[in-house]
Amino acid sequence: MTTTEQEKWMREKQRKIDALREELDQLEATSKGKESPKKQVPLRLTPHLWKEIAAWAEDDFRSINGQIEFLLNEAVKNRRKKA
Repeated sequence: MTTTEQEKWMREKQRKIDALREELDQLEATSKGKESPKKQVPLRLTPHLWKEIAAWAEDDFRSINGQIEFLLNEAVKNRRKKA
């Protein structure tokens, strides 16, 4: 297996782990009778933007959801710095 193939395999495994962790967090919150600590928001993206975020997430070893959350957090931090 080449280094590129190994990296791709590792990214895919990390994406699966991130998705499972998120699902587990939601199940734990639900089983305790509590609302999920994170709010769910329906989001519509163009296919081009989705592909760009997916590629970026893969480069950063994050799930797509994790990448979107990271980008939003960074935008909020930058906005606070400017204010």
